Amino acid sequence: MQHSAHPPRRGPFTVITAVLVALAAAFALAACSSEEKGPHLALTAAVPDQVPDGTVLRIGDPATQVALEQSGLIDDLDVDVEWANISGGPKTLEAFRANALDAGAVADIPPLFAQWTGTDVKIIAARETVDPLDHPTYELGVAPGVSVKDLSDLAGKKIAYSPGQAQGALVLRTLEKAGLDESDVDLVEMTSVDDSFVNALASGQVDVAPLGQALVKTYLAKYQRDGATTIPTGIRDDAWTLYTPTSVLEDANKAAALKKYVAIWAEAQDWINEHPDEFAQAYYVDHEGLSPEDAKYVVDALGKFKVPTSWDGFIQREKQTADLLAEKQDHDPLDVPALFDRRYEKAIAEALS
Repeated sequence: MQHSAHPPRRGPFTVITAVLVALAAAFALAACSSEEKGPHLALTAAVPDQVPDGTVLRIGDPATQVALEQSGLIDDLDVDVEWANISGGPKTLEAFRANALDAGAVADIPPLFAQWTGTDVKIIAARETVDPLDHPTYELGVAPGVSVKDLSDLAGKKIAYSPGQAQGALVLRTLEKAGLDESDVDLVEMTSVDDSFVNALASGQVDVAPLGQALVKTYLAKYQRDGATTIPTGIRDDAWTLYTPTSVLEDANKAAALKKYVAIWAEAQDWINEHPDEFAQAYYVDHEGLSPEDAKYVVDALGKFKVPTSWDGFIQREKQTADLLAEKQDHDPLDVPALFDRRYEKAIAEALS
């Protein structure tokens, strides 16, 4: 059984409505599910190859869902999936805590934040960008009338800051690169990102905010005539993960289903690389509501992806990020390597061999 919803993103009220609808749908799935749990599986045990009939995965990964459907790869996925139109760290974590989702696609910070706030999770897949410094995920949006030509100009500025998300970590890493401390700027904490950051820039609530590439072009199109600009951070910000509550991996049936899913997930990332125009239309235009021109801009800006078949380098970078956040946000140190379930590293490597 497969469910999906494709609301366009046309403004803050539409976004809020879409979030509420998505969460309500996910929670309804959790409430009405009669699926029985599978046998207990130790985290050190081999993941079964066979998925028993009746096993259902609840996945929040809209971009991969679109890629699978558009490419036809979904026909090769011998697993029942209930798709939830949920993305981003806060919404995914809320769905995990409501037992409404089995896995979600997010950047590198949400799994760390989940651990720090009491939800035990594991990363089961990783994705990077082929040329990360040439194709950053984020740029710093600068408000109209504010002069920020390089990173040193951030001193004294009001900067949008979301502690539990990738944008928040990027701000801290950018300040570190600029030789600045948090006390040298005014961090304006915001729990929401995307359109909220654009609105905060436009209204003068903040001077600077990290903007994903899906927003950079539209932000400049609206406000560049008033003096809005963007600047690059020069920092690698391409980490992307698929993660799941640890309790899901202790269910042998779900663990086996996720083993099938990560393999086809990896193939879907390759398909996106090979069919950028199709993906731009299907995801950014039809699903996200961007214009064809803006969709092409985003796909070109983000560049090509790669799915590492060895996680060593990815884990090392994740540890550096976790150590920085632990220091700056007063969190307990994390055992970052233990956050990765490397049984799935092998499954992905086999799928891409």
